[in-house]
Amino acid sequence: MGAQTQDVNLTQAGLDHWAAAQPNGKTNGHTNGHAAQPLQLLDASKLTFQYADSTAREVPTEAEANAGLETICTDHMITCKWKAASGWEKPEMVPYGPLSLMPTASVLHYATECFEGLKAYRGFDGKLRLFRPDMNAKRMLMSTLRISLPGFEPKELEKLILALVAQDGPKWLPRSRPGSFLYLRPAMIGTQPQLGVQAPKEALLFITASFMPRLDLPQGGMRLHTNPEDMVRAWVGGFGYAKVGANYGPSLLATQEAKERGFGQILWLYGPEGYCTEAGASNFFMVWRAKESEGGKLQLITAPLDDRLILDGVTRRSVVQIAKERLADEIEVVERKYTIDEVLEADKEGRIVEAFAAGTAFFVCPVSWIHHRGQDVHIPMGKGEMGQYTSKIKNWVGDIMYGNEQHEWGVVVDELQQ
Repeated sequence: MGAQTQDVNLTQAGLDHWAAAQPNGKTNGHTNGHAAQPLQLLDASKLTFQYADSTAREVPTEAEANAGLETICTDHMITCKWKAASGWEKPEMVPYGPLSLMPTASVLHYATECFEGLKAYRGFDGKLRLFRPDMNAKRMLMSTLRISLPGFEPKELEKLILALVAQDGPKWLPRSRPGSFLYLRPAMIGTQPQLGVQAPKEALLFITASFMPRLDLPQGGMRLHTNPEDMVRAWVGGFGYAKVGANYGPSLLATQEAKERGFGQILWLYGPEGYCTEAGASNFFMVWRAKESEGGKLQLITAPLDDRLILDGVTRRSVVQIAKERLADEIEVVERKYTIDEVLEADKEGRIVEAFAAGTAFFVCPVSWIHHRGQDVHIPMGKGEMGQYTSKIKNWVGDIMYGNEQHEWGVVVDELQQ
């Protein structure tokens, strides 16, 4: 028997193996060495309901909700258990409350955890919307398989997210508050109560909806400090492209130190070349003019996805797409590796036009300053609170989110009447 060639891209192989293990949608294979068996699929149509007392809590204002040390969630959450031997159980909508875990649960010791982040928006036309939830659901499947958690049909996760928003949206995002939003957090954790480095045979999917502060307009713009030389956010061959908790905890020390120096986030560099990757937990964009020797064209530049170093952000993908469609005559969209030395050179030559971070939490947030190893790059902010291209892109995407523009990216929620 000849030697087998190792998969070059194990993440994609995992997705392919998972898909192949589900002929006619009747099986749900787990890709961690378990043979595909006729297991129960994640099925949103089997959702059961245990309703909370909707009068027990009043809806706080945004300021009240974000003033304390605890995230304020809505009345309900959705949970669904999975076991390797039987597959997915029926999903449940239950009152929001604590989860029960054994101290030896896999997630507490081996970081078998991943999550997603998206928002529900109360539009100025009165409707509730999600922004491209299919992208979040597909990315979460990729993350679960990367962290050895069970697979699922992304469309079923999307249906469960919609069900939670349909239930709690009318109360917690009332029509009297157009332009407001809730943050949605689907997450999956390994719950098998057995110590030992192994793929968990039990897991829990849960979805919550909560308040989150508006982070897209810090006074004077976002100020970035490059990471210390002894710390990186992610590395090629790692898991920076997956939304797993292990991406975030180790970054907190550098972020805390930067904030103590008056900066908001870290601009994460990679490798001895100092490639620019992400701003905090957001994708990073710059608008600059190419060198005259390279044509001198105005460019919107951001790090590429091909080395799987950065997160394939839904907001990032939308910014790239909408800029290509609506700014094609003005600006060239470039996805390539570029270094902090290129940024410093562009600043010295006066070629930097503006910069911004893009992500679910920070939306589209202007960047005004980068500090790197004793050197400062002051980035133009335009005449207002952000540059003209940052403003255009932010307004276009925001109009879709809040219903000022009818677009396929804005998925209307069939909300339940209260």
